[in-house]
This record gives sequence, C-alpha cells and structure tokens, in this order.
Amino acid sequence: MSVHPITTAFARAREAGRTALLPYVMAGYPDAATSEALAVALGEAGADLLELGVPFSDPMADGATIQAASHHALEGGMTPEGALALAGRIHARIATPLLLMTYYNPIFSAGIASFCERSAQAGIVGLIVPDLPPEESELLQSAASQHGIALIYLVTPTSPDERLAQVASAAKDSGGFLYCVSLSGTTGARDRLPEHLAAFLARVRSHSDLPLAVGFGVSRPEHVAEIGTMAEGAVVASALLNAVDAAPANERIRAGVDFLRTLQAGATTR
Repeated sequence: MSVHPITTAFARAREAGRTALLPYVMAGYPDAATSEALAVALGEAGADLLELGVPFSDPMADGATIQAASHHALEGGMTPEGALALAGRIHARIATPLLLMTYYNPIFSAGIASFCERSAQAGIVGLIVPDLPPEESELLQSAASQHGIALIYLVTPTSPDERLAQVASAAKDSGGFLYCVSLSGTTGARDRLPEHLAAFLARVRSHSDLPLAVGFGVSRPEHVAEIGTMAEGAVVASALLNAVDAAPANERIRAGVDFLRTLQAGATTR
C-alpha cells in the first residue's frame, strides 16, 4: 500500500528539521491567472502543501480578508468547476500536494461521488470541509478514500475531549492530518498566537498520532517557530492574501513568494 502524499510531505519536512508550511490561495483571486501563477510560485518556492480555496457565498469560518477574496472571485466568475480546472492546471506544473478547501454545499450539489472523482483527476489529495461535522461525514469520507483523497477534519479549542476522540477516530485511516484551529472565531492575521494553544494541542495530541497543522492567525515567522515546538505544520491564509493585496498588480506573485520566505525563516526546528 503506497504512502499517502500528505503523509510523505509531513515526513519530508520533519526529516529536514522544519515545520511544514501550508499556504492558502483563493481560486480566482484576484483573477484565475494570478491565482494559478501564485500557487505554482509558492510550490516552487518550497511550500510543503498548498491549500486551494473554492469561493463560496456564505464562508462562515472565514474572516474579512478571505470573505472579500471569495466575493471578488465569485464576481469574477469562479465556480467549483472552475476551481477544479484550476487545480488540474496547477497539478500539471508542480508536484506539491494540493488540498481543496470548500464548504459542503458545492460538493453535495455536484454529487459526492462525482465531485471526489473529478477532484482526484485534478490532483487533489485532501479535502477540507469546515462545515461538515464528523458524524455526517461518512458518505464523503468513503467516496474520497476510494480516490485516495484524505478528508481533513478541523478541531477547535472549545472541542471537548469526547469530540476530539470522535474526530481522531474518523480521521485515523484517512492519511491526512488534523487541522487545529488556533482560536474560536474566524480566520484572520493576528499579532500573537493565543496563550491556550499549547494546552489545546496537547489535548489533541493525546487523541491522535496524525500530524497536527495549526491555522487561523498565523502571520509571522515567530508564529511558525512557536507552532513548530508543538505541531508539525502551519497554515497561512489571510496574512498571505494581505501581502499579495498590498503589492502592485505586476508584483503580486513576488510579494506572495517573499512572504512565504519570511515564514520559512521561522520554520527550522533544529
């Protein structure tokens, strides 16, 4: 049985003595061509995995930055089908494992089996579905696993231990990782990581041997360094989009890559 690409990516980062970095790109933001070029450039610059967001009209887990990017992408005509086509083009250009972040409605509307089949064809190896609870995930997990796709579950600081155990049980055979939301609330860049993070991650670790990746609020190399003492990966989304937004149109790709490299400075764990 082959090793899952997500497992391989985390193992490679660990062997290199660094925290895995998982940057986020919104499909179609600021336009389809730029989002493709940015994803490819981030992969070439050493991203361990790439998270590709599917714009959605009601992104309940996302803060202002990603909500604005999602709205802009939808206004520009990006669709779930377009996002999968974009993923396929990215996959053809780089070997970086691709994760698709989408809410459940587009998956259900497309048909679970069909969506998973087309995702696999586009090179997707993991699905992050923030509004799908584990007790309702059996159909999607089954369909995803048939195509070698890991269903990535989210856990939060408010998750009780029995909930963490339930999520860990659902995720254990997926070949993926646990997405640890650093705080209660929506995504967004923040000055510091929450004080409760270490205790929260210790609770998650007591229930699962899967890699842990921390997201929501990660924006500085010192954040990545701190996360690296407690978890295997760091997800960066809003702060990366902010860096891209702040750059002139002809420098957006370079700005995104430069931002990733600043985070890489904090990723070395030995």
